[in-house]
Amino acid sequence: MSYSFQVKAATKAKTKAAVEAEFEKVLVHQPIHARDKAAALGNANAVIDLLPEDDSNDISVSCNGYVSWYGSHGEDQMAVPLTGASVSCSAGFVNREQ
Repeated sequence: MSYSFQVKAATKAKTKAAVEAEFEKVLVHQPIHARDKAAALGNANAVIDLLPEDDSNDISVSCNGYVSWYGSHGEDQMAVPLTGASVSCSAGFVNREQ
């Protein structure tokens, strides 16, 4: 199962909150991503924290990832062994729309 989303916000704190809110939306339809939630949010927070605060620009973050496993989607997704995973987030400044 895979996910991909982008958020934009004015501050680092607001951007981190927006990433978490979008990930919660992923979990509604793909609950197996509870398994990689900590890795995804940790990755997003780490790249956001690399940027300085900048009151003149917004921060844009793109996140995507997947997990894979053997078996069917009807199985207990919290119990099946994962066979692969990927988490990727990027962050950068974008012009603030006035």
